[in-house]
Amino acid sequence: MATEQSELLQLKNLGMASVNILRAVGINSYQDLQKIGAVGAYLRIKDRDINVSKVMLYALQGALMDVHWNDLPPDLKTQLVAEAEKSAAIDA
Repeated sequence: MATEQSELLQLKNLGMASVNILRAVGINSYQDLQKIGAVGAYLRIKDRDINVSKVMLYALQGALMDVHWNDLPPDLKTQLVAEAEKSAAIDA
């Protein structure tokens, strides 16, 4: 388990707090994050009533792409938020 945790810590944008949140929602490796996707992971976090901002969504996508979240294209950020809001509305 420690190697999986350090694997997540190696990803851009993810620090110890983010990794702990991911582990709390069942995401323990890059492969888990890749399979679930940034939006899926973000929604899992929100479903657990963990207070996170859209920056977490961007950070997760950036981690998957090996890009700092601030460098994500604005249209991609807009698309991520739209996907998350649409999925959240469906689940509500």
